[in-house]
Amino acid sequence: MSNLIVHGGKPLNGRIVPSANKNAVLPVLCATLLTYAPLRLHGVPDITDVRKILDIFRTLGSEVALDQATGTLALHHRETRFDAAQHRLPEEMRSSIMLVPPLLARFGVARLEDNVKGCTLGVREIDPHVDVFRRFGGEVERTEGSLMVRCAGPLRPADHWLDYASVTTTENFVLCAATAAGTSTLTNAASEPHVQEFCRFMAMLGVRIEGIGTSRLTVHGGGTLGGGEFRFDEDFHEITTFLALGAITGGNVEVRNTAPENFPLIDRSFAKFGVQIVHENGWSRAIRLNGAHGLKVETPFTSNVLTKIEAAPWPYFPADLLPIFIALGVRAQGNAMFWNKVYDGALGWTGELSKFGAHVFSSDPHRLITFGGAPLTPAVVESPYIIRVAIALLMLAASIEGRSEIRNAAPIRRAHPRFAENLRSLGVQVEWTSEA
Repeated sequence: MSNLIVHGGKPLNGRIVPSANKNAVLPVLCATLLTYAPLRLHGVPDITDVRKILDIFRTLGSEVALDQATGTLALHHRETRFDAAQHRLPEEMRSSIMLVPPLLARFGVARLEDNVKGCTLGVREIDPHVDVFRRFGGEVERTEGSLMVRCAGPLRPADHWLDYASVTTTENFVLCAATAAGTSTLTNAASEPHVQEFCRFMAMLGVRIEGIGTSRLTVHGGGTLGGGEFRFDEDFHEITTFLALGAITGGNVEVRNTAPENFPLIDRSFAKFGVQIVHENGWSRAIRLNGAHGLKVETPFTSNVLTKIEAAPWPYFPADLLPIFIALGVRAQGNAMFWNKVYDGALGWTGELSKFGAHVFSSDPHRLITFGGAPLTPAVVESPYIIRVAIALLMLAASIEGRSEIRNAAPIRRAHPRFAENLRSLGVQVEWTSEA
């Protein structure tokens, strides 16, 4: 068990260059299996999920060379071999399911552990992925402890309409369509920035994709895929996280951000808590509009309603960032509602906020009200296995004078390399500890 000890109460100040988005890096790594040509990726973060996929590549016989100092990864899958009876995909991360299409394309078979999982965000069904595999000609059967996916011949093009705009299902559709000779179309596709980044990588390999950034993707597949070099963008989740840390502690944190076009709705959401986000010359920073008086919830123009943050698939406010803003709501003077329209178990952790002295009310499994501005005290809290929840608890701890402890904070390492080191560079006294 990995815990974070935080000595809070000091404003954070300094500059941060964020890492790449885990949810862009992992599908891109899976997609590299589609080509026999050499690849060089720049900005690959040293996080646990990346290490697990690279370990799988090495086990399968791929050439893997990672320079951790620069984040440059050289890959060549020319000698890759897969044996469904022997090789297992990592079951600790949701992205394992995106290894299925390239394995089908190369070897005609893939084996997926039955309990593949990621963060504990409630029920995350595998059926939409099974629908996609079958749509392209795959045969899916359940065996003891695993799912076997087979395809007797080449994948065939398909048209599909998703039940909901799932990120990983969209990426799996594109992965299947890339090697299916012909045109495939997906309606109700996810369009998050990391999905767009993944599609740009696929285009670099030689896949022609129309509609990137929209809810309808058309993929022209079946051609020979090449190699090349690709550089990852900064993670908009991590940019938002450090902006929020600066705001909640009353500091001045500047974060490298070369894609401010992704931020208008996030900026407006910050404004609901009295925070102005300024983007200048490739950097972003947060300014408290209320100055030393702290954060304050914006009063809605419409009477008798609460200020509200509604999280749903992009271009809505991102559900993954909702815990970060719940922390701001706890600290801000006034009341606010938070609505997670994506996951049915994502707000079960909020009882931990009361250990700091926060006043929150769960309306139902999807909605939470914060009654902010109450005096807070240091605490020992338990994080569920959800990356941004661990960070939200850390944010509150950093804003409270004294020693706090966030237990089970290890999920942070799944997405953010050098997170504690970055915090220390901003003036936070923080350290990892481990318990048996």
